[in-house]
Amino acid sequence: MLTAEFDYALPPERIAQEPLAQRDSSRMLVVDGDGSLHDRRFVDLPELLRPGDLLVVNDTRVRHARLRGETERGREVEVLVVERRADGSYLCLTRPAKHVQPGACVRIGDELEASVIAVAGEHAGARLVRFHARDVEAAIERAGAAPLPPYIHRHLNDPERYQTLYARGAPSSAAAPTAGLHFTPAVRERLQGAGIHWSTVQLQVGLATFTPIRAQSIESHRMHQESFTLEPETATAIEAARRRGGRVIAVGTTVMRVLETCADGGDRVSPQDGVTSLYIRPGHTFQVADGLLTNFHQPRSSLLVLLAAFIGEDAWRAAYAHALDDGYRFLSFGDCMLCWRRT
Repeated sequence: MLTAEFDYALPPERIAQEPLAQRDSSRMLVVDGDGSLHDRRFVDLPELLRPGDLLVVNDTRVRHARLRGETERGREVEVLVVERRADGSYLCLTRPAKHVQPGACVRIGDELEASVIAVAGEHAGARLVRFHARDVEAAIERAGAAPLPPYIHRHLNDPERYQTLYARGAPSSAAAPTAGLHFTPAVRERLQGAGIHWSTVQLQVGLATFTPIRAQSIESHRMHQESFTLEPETATAIEAARRRGGRVIAVGTTVMRVLETCADGGDRVSPQDGVTSLYIRPGHTFQVADGLLTNFHQPRSSLLVLLAAFIGEDAWRAAYAHALDDGYRFLSFGDCMLCWRRT
């Protein structure tokens, strides 16, 4: 399929530049399995699910990955932490990259220093870096800022708004699993009261999630790798949901990729701790999720291709056309969709 089939005109003013005052006040477009559309609010979610259904969320925590420093020659540079490698080095994106060559040293604040080891070929400006501090991860968190997507141009006063309220563990992601930003304690309490179950996976979201498909055909696109964990408790929760006749709803494309990576046939998943480069595109046979809660995605993105695979090519186009006509807010801080697998 041509990548151009996943293009659409997104006016800049439709890209939400800041979150709403209340997380759960966002709008939600419901796409039924037959493609019919319904305008709702996110706070309606407990009413739209059934007792026994299971929500699966990505509880990764976003790292304060955007660092500003100065080279030994006094050049101001930016170092964006993408991921930690097994050998203790870090993959980072740097700019201006010409000032951050192998052998360079960047001073970041009072307690953190970065030595550039090598050029990395994954992205423009990519470098392998070794950080020096008493506690590197803690120093990055103190010195860094939230790594907002490149299409967000407004300063975020409260960095926690780019973090889900249920994020846990050590900060490890370079981007937020944005479908989860809408949840509040009040909505979760109502979900629990309605008999809706809750389980977690963890996928470390990388910056490649913002990279458009540049190949002429979607089949030629090379999918990025991301680390993930699906615990035995989540596998058990999914199996239990199936036994009681409940539906499994993936909260975000990151969760969908984890569930489909771990699919073990017969609506089951196997616990795993590894990396996935699963690229879900039209023709994929979904084995686990019945529903997908997701935000509106960029044109020509692998996330949009995944959505098309789940609800159908005609359905995504109709849904996006309706959302654009009806004033929905797009991308990370925007509104969301509740999509049911096409029937």
